[in-house]
Amino acid sequence: MNLFRLLILAAVVLIGYRLISSALERRRIERTRRDGGDGGPSVRCAHCGLNLPEAEALRHHGRFYCSAEHRDQGER
Repeated sequence: MNLFRLLILAAVVLIGYRLISSALERRRIERTRRDGGDGGPSVRCAHCGLNLPEAEALRHHGRFYCSAEHRDQGER
């Protein structure tokens, strides 16, 4: 009976470890996506909603745009 309890305990610990490590990995991936993949912050185009790295975005009157065309068309 003690071997059975030990196996159950080992299974619970293993499942807990896997759940925690996968949650941490998902969090790391989301942080990387949010930061633009290269460590820089990501911004959203005020016209179409596209997410892009801040370094690649066009800024106009405090808003970010993905292209000159969307900047000229303005916020939606």
